[in-house]
Amino acid sequence: MSVGGGKRTWQLHAVLLALWFAASFGVVFFARDLQFEVLGWPWSYWFVAQGAVGVFIAIVIVFAWRSNRADPVASAAPAHQVPTYYHRRFAAYVAGLLLLLGVLAVAEQYGLSRPWMAGIFLSATLVLYAGIGVYARTAEASEYYVAGRRIPAVYNGMATAADWMSAASFISLAGGLYLQGFSGTAEMPGGFAYILGWTGGFCLVALLVVPYLRKLQLYTVPDYFAARYGGRWPRMIAALATVLVSFVYVVAQIYGVGLITSRLTGMHFEIGILLGLGGVLVCSFLGGMRAVTWTQVTQYVIIMLAFMVPVSWLAYKQVGNPLAPVAFGQQIGAITEMESKLLRSSSEQEVRDEYLRRADELALRLQDVDAALQAQRKDLRERLQRVGDGRADEATASALRRELASLPKDVSAARERWKQEMLDYRERAQPLGGMPRTVQAFAGDPEGDASEQAQFNTSRLNFLALVLCLMVGTAGLPHLLTRFYTTASVAETRRSVAWSLVFIALLYVSAPALAVLVKYEVMVHLAGQSFDQLPSWVVQWSRDPSLLWVSDVNDDKVLQYAEIRVGADLLMLASPEIGGLPYVVAVLVAAGGLAAALSTADGLLLTIGNALAHDVYFEGESSRAQAMRRVMWSKFALLVVALIAAYVAAQRPAGILYLVSASFSLAGAAFVPAMVMGIFWKKASRLGAVWGMLVGLGVTVYYMAVNSLAVRAWLGLEGNGLWFGIQPVSAGVFGVASGMLVTWLVSLRYPDQPENS
Repeated sequence: MSVGGGKRTWQLHAVLLALWFAASFGVVFFARDLQFEVLGWPWSYWFVAQGAVGVFIAIVIVFAWRSNRADPVASAAPAHQVPTYYHRRFAAYVAGLLLLLGVLAVAEQYGLSRPWMAGIFLSATLVLYAGIGVYARTAEASEYYVAGRRIPAVYNGMATAADWMSAASFISLAGGLYLQGFSGTAEMPGGFAYILGWTGGFCLVALLVVPYLRKLQLYTVPDYFAARYGGRWPRMIAALATVLVSFVYVVAQIYGVGLITSRLTGMHFEIGILLGLGGVLVCSFLGGMRAVTWTQVTQYVIIMLAFMVPVSWLAYKQVGNPLAPVAFGQQIGAITEMESKLLRSSSEQEVRDEYLRRADELALRLQDVDAALQAQRKDLRERLQRVGDGRADEATASALRRELASLPKDVSAARERWKQEMLDYRERAQPLGGMPRTVQAFAGDPEGDASEQAQFNTSRLNFLALVLCLMVGTAGLPHLLTRFYTTASVAETRRSVAWSLVFIALLYVSAPALAVLVKYEVMVHLAGQSFDQLPSWVVQWSRDPSLLWVSDVNDDKVLQYAEIRVGADLLMLASPEIGGLPYVVAVLVAAGGLAAALSTADGLLLTIGNALAHDVYFEGESSRAQAMRRVMWSKFALLVVALIAAYVAAQRPAGILYLVSASFSLAGAAFVPAMVMGIFWKKASRLGAVWGMLVGLGVTVYYMAVNSLAVRAWLGLEGNGLWFGIQPVSAGVFGVASGMLVTWLVSLRYPDQPENS
């Protein structure tokens, strides 16, 4: 069974895919050579920050326009008219949101306390989400799974954008660009790989996947594997892979929910998770996709307001132009010059030397951990005894008691802690605190010695691999693909992908601006300041060392750049305080981060629940009574999975950005080879799809696991298990390649019988 259908415009596909490849990989490969300036911008930097996104938008718009004109069904059907009451309701919501913000801003001037402001705005947004869930509650299968297939393209694009711009995009992306610069380091690729990967992937979604899936009137992604390949196993494997991919992704979102809610309300992280989770469950539990869609539309507005207000203000404050994506290029040259000065600074060198001394001291301790731990414990006890004998102040004694209590409990714990601290100090001892220069494309030097050339090649390879994984993973994410099942027709689906990328690009071209503007603030207004004159936001946010860490390492009473440690999750959350904006904007930013995490968590939990109930348990039974039972079981599965995910997120297993990136590798390897080959190759067989999915997913999971520090320590493995130097976050490179190869070979060797083809 082939599901491509209709007249395929192969020439259009070929041209647009060639353009996509050139914008995604061609320019990036030569980025180190394309450093000439255009209007003050390093050209390669501008292209990966903004130019490539413009190319991707043009690709999906041209594809939608040309394909809809060539599609006889789409061209014959009248254009889908959006009911005017949709626009009226949307306008009323935006006006009400702006009015609430205005009232809170005035109330702040009249002395309304910060906890009250945070509580009012948080409660208002959660009540809104819950109200939509109650209003849109349904037990109809078509409404619960695909919102009745009547969501207009523009609003579905808005909902998809909110679903897409998760906690990783809103909270961590700008921070990642701040820390990783253009491309990250040889050991940790990143930077603009996320911008390219998370926007360029929509070209693959538009050209290769969703129009063909939408034709089949599906409810879930595993439905496609049942329709195309038949039998039990393709659907079952796809359903279990859906659960795995979505669970990894949703843990990151719930982690973000806990982080934002605890910041906004001051309550404990775990309580914040449960409070935010309540808003998720009301929407997805009661109304399914119907409620989730309209909730995500409202959340998109909050997300964009929350992101654009502080970044626009910072741009206006620094360069006099609120259009941050246009204006921030002026600051790149200034930052490049300041980075050169920091590299030559003697005081910065003093700090780096002190970090190196501390690392060497820890290395000595690690030579005999037991003796070093005993010596430390003995020294602290003797000092505490001397303090007690001398009747010194209680503060000194309390500090010594805390230091004694914080010592590792045993040799194993001491070894792990001291090893991590040693690596951390060695990283901080590097120039610029271990961060790459902002505009430098790839680590190492292609014209340096053999070691520098190898580092450059590895860095560039890892960057390209991460971009590929994020793009291919985008085309395979079940919760994203099912969003495009909700439109009225295939033509609307194509338009909806274009709208989605336009709405997403508004944030993605602004994130690099925020990273550069905040880095300028830190370099100019923070580094070099006396500790007695640090702004209040530093004191506030440094209470959590994982977000902001400052310390007078060289005891000169002046804060050096190397003495500042910024967490990736800080930039967006602290941007209002950094810009000196009113507290109501800080509340808006926190609510935006919460909306970003909740919107994605909604879609992911719904996808997991539907996969378990619709595909694993009932396997697509179709009578009305059975359909209602599937909806009930979907709701039950959603609730159980949400609680499990909340428990896992409370353990803080890894950073938001890493968990999200890993889920893309898993999705790309599990779904894309068998899905795309099934669409465009008639000979793809059931057995080929089964083995392709199993091998692709298995290789990806194996590569991630065998390169985990905990697994390698448990197995006693030395060195690293990297293939070609590729980091485990990009394991999908190997999974996708092996999945495609196995699907092709097995399909040729074991073709389907005529009745199944």
